[in-house]
Amino acid sequence: MTTVNLGMPRVRPPYASASSALMGADGFRDAAKGELQDDQLRANLAHAAGGIRTKRAKAVRELRDFQQLRSAGSALKWHVTDHLPELLEQFEEAFTAAGGTVHWARDADEANRIVTSLVRDAGSEKVLKVKSMATQEIRLNEALADAGITAVETDLAELIVQLAGDTPSHIVVPAIHRNRRQIQQLFRDHLPGAPADLGDDPQELTAAARRFLREQFLQMDTAICGANFAVAETGTLSIVESEGNGRMCLTLPSTLIAVMGIEKLIPTFQDLEVFLQLLPRSSTGERMNPYTTMFTGTQAADGPENLHIVLLDNGRSAVLSDPHGRSALHCIRCSACLNACPVYERAGGHAYGSTYPGPIGAILSPQMTGMEGEDNPNATLPYASSLCGACYDVCPVKINIPEILVHLRSRDVDERAEAGAKRNQWDAAMAGASKLMSSPGTYDAVVRASALIGRAKPRGNFSNLPLPMIGDWTQFRDLPVPRESFRSWYTKREKARRSADASNKEQK
Repeated sequence: MTTVNLGMPRVRPPYASASSALMGADGFRDAAKGELQDDQLRANLAHAAGGIRTKRAKAVRELRDFQQLRSAGSALKWHVTDHLPELLEQFEEAFTAAGGTVHWARDADEANRIVTSLVRDAGSEKVLKVKSMATQEIRLNEALADAGITAVETDLAELIVQLAGDTPSHIVVPAIHRNRRQIQQLFRDHLPGAPADLGDDPQELTAAARRFLREQFLQMDTAICGANFAVAETGTLSIVESEGNGRMCLTLPSTLIAVMGIEKLIPTFQDLEVFLQLLPRSSTGERMNPYTTMFTGTQAADGPENLHIVLLDNGRSAVLSDPHGRSALHCIRCSACLNACPVYERAGGHAYGSTYPGPIGAILSPQMTGMEGEDNPNATLPYASSLCGACYDVCPVKINIPEILVHLRSRDVDERAEAGAKRNQWDAAMAGASKLMSSPGTYDAVVRASALIGRAKPRGNFSNLPLPMIGDWTQFRDLPVPRESFRSWYTKREKARRSADASNKEQK
């Protein structure tokens, strides 16, 4: 473990990439097994996610036109993906005209080099950070640390994660996997200036973090942020938050550097009307975020004097090229799909081994960074779902996540076949099922044989069978025994009907 002196430990997170030690040969499945053993984690997730779901449902019910808003948001996002090159050029022109500087980054390495160079040009050794998934995606904090630059997270949950040498496990609530007693101990051990007798009351913990952060705001002259939305028409950036730390970072420093994925564009300023209603209700169950900041370019004696934005591709063009999966780029990072997902609630975000956890991560990460390679854990993410559809039901921009998951599973199978991968037991089982179901006579005979076996089983289901795959399946599920084939049932039914018809005719 390495540390950098900022008054707090600065460590390289244990889950720094999708191929980290947490992910075994079977990727998500191996990681989830370990996470499921943590009862405290599961309790934390259930409590937090359940509370957010309840708040969201209440906030959504207040709007009679919420479904129309979803449709409008979806239509706007489809317009963006259909016209992204033109909108990016329009944004660059507007942003530059307003006094900002636009930088283009093809991948994480290029983005990190650009940001590091800009921070050095500003003469800074420490920078303030606003919560940003894009900077998490490119591992910016690690790149800055390697260059001798210290980044201080100013979002309370991100600060908690940084103090612990951890990584976020949720898009909106990065420290959702920790409860207040765990945070209390963390602050006592690692937060500069925290009293040794610090209690676990949320207000007391927040006050301790506020005292530390206020000193940082006053000391540093360079800040780095992301962006929730960027308006192509005006060059405006919009950032929404709940604590006010972001606004401090956006207004006090003289140099501000934004890192934003190219898909975050929206066409016009008026389109914010749609998304600023959808996002807060879907993410935190609020009518609007407590702090909604919009800024366009630089102004004399008002805000940063030097404004830069790094437009990040990093695999997004690859997603855009897939007509079946490109709608994953519509995501506005609200995390509603995570809060609704039964798999995420039990396994937690770290089990996904990627920057974007939950259902959206299961479709976004494999497309952005690829599924190719025998040991690539991304290939397991599309299977980290029961396909229940809860994520689609709550998505504010109607991303059909289950449909894309099925598409990616199909692509994974095809890619493995093309690469000459050895057939596994599931491949053999599906091939056998295909032959079986293409022959009605054979299928009927197998079902009849199964029914004979079933009559000897008092429980009426196959349970814990010592067979490949079937044993794993029935360890947690009932596999009912077929009592009769459809063909046999239909034949008996038709005989009974004809007999009844004949009997009625005789009576007449």
